Amino acid sequence: MAKWMHAARTATLLGAAMLALSLTGASQAQSTPAPDATVSTADLPRDGNALFWTTPQRDAAFRAMEQILPFHTVRAGRNFHILPDGARIDPHWNADGRDWDLASYMADQRLAGIIVLHHGRVVLEQYGLGFGREGRWTSFSVAKSFTSTLVGAALRDGAISSLDDPVTRYIPELAGSGYDGVSVRQLLTMTSGVRWNEDYTSPTSDVARFFFQQPEGNLDPVTAYMRHLPREVAPGTRWHYNTGETNLIGVLVERATGKTLAEYLSAKVWIPYGMGGDAYWTLNSGGHEVSGCCLSMTLRDYARFGQFVLDDGVAGGYRVVPEGWFDAAGHKQADIGRPGFGYGYQWWTMDDGAFAAQGIFGQGIFIDRARGLVIAGVGNYEHATDPVMARRRQAFYMAVRAAIDAAN
Repeated sequence: MAKWMHAARTATLLGAAMLALSLTGASQAQSTPAPDATVSTADLPRDGNALFWTTPQRDAAFRAMEQILPFHTVRAGRNFHILPDGARIDPHWNADGRDWDLASYMADQRLAGIIVLHHGRVVLEQYGLGFGREGRWTSFSVAKSFTSTLVGAALRDGAISSLDDPVTRYIPELAGSGYDGVSVRQLLTMTSGVRWNEDYTSPTSDVARFFFQQPEGNLDPVTAYMRHLPREVAPGTRWHYNTGETNLIGVLVERATGKTLAEYLSAKVWIPYGMGGDAYWTLNSGGHEVSGCCLSMTLRDYARFGQFVLDDGVAGGYRVVPEGWFDAAGHKQADIGRPGFGYGYQWWTMDDGAFAAQGIFGQGIFIDRARGLVIAGVGNYEHATDPVMARRRQAFYMAVRAAIDAAN
């Protein structure tokens, strides 16, 4: 279990870690909403590189990213998906040679909030770091799983014909690049075979340079960068974590649907499923959503998204994604070299059927469909990735499972 959570180590750093964007020049930003009353905007960092903010700066910024960076609004509707109370659980467990309860776990993980749904009912909910139910917290790479769900929606709508379509059908500017012959499915599973360097310690790595790419004429910055990458191995023969490819998925969805990601997510999930409030999606230098990162929402809306997955992608009586989409999306599609774990369609998978969205600094949504269980948490680790923290988070997930089993 611990190995799986650490498998996301550099992996979760990806799309958000280097938020290092020259986002400040992005266009199409919407008017900034009123700041969270708990945040002093004077304390907010003004650059986009979250990796080098101090812990207090991150405590302030993660709940107020829309005060720092341009964004599009994912608008909610007027009808809300109610989360009724259920029978409360009080997990206690032993890990790393010590006894844990919710209070000690939250302090250790520096959690701003944790919520557990069982069959759609709230059985645990707690906040910390001065955060509360009405606040919004940024997602980091948890956004990847939202983006992949939009691929399912576009497939259901017929905007994407097939996951086996070549990526160049939707982004023709990639013709002649390393992405020639790569399918939509291979983008989703990060098995394109295109060379990519995820070294966060090197300023010359792809992940470092990628977010500073500017648009080239009318060409968005994502495609402008990714089309110059060479093929390293044949498509479909190797899994390699690549945050740039999640951003390509965002370009593909936008091209296929003719809508911004924020508009499409609003129309397909936020309004029909009854999310509790607007969300804010950070933009890149071309004015497009950073599809691998930085979607700010309430903790309860993280949980509602998990419940939407448990409801098999049905919202307002309408099927948003094809039937069985999450059976495939949350199932191991690619071997990541760690027994018992894998990668689906932008979800981390476990062979026992559970799967998760993960982001740096402790963001996550854990889904156990067999138990009707959703665990969502947001916070601010001292470090972007930490194998000890990841191991303890996994122990918490297992303790919640045990508490649910004992109560039923």
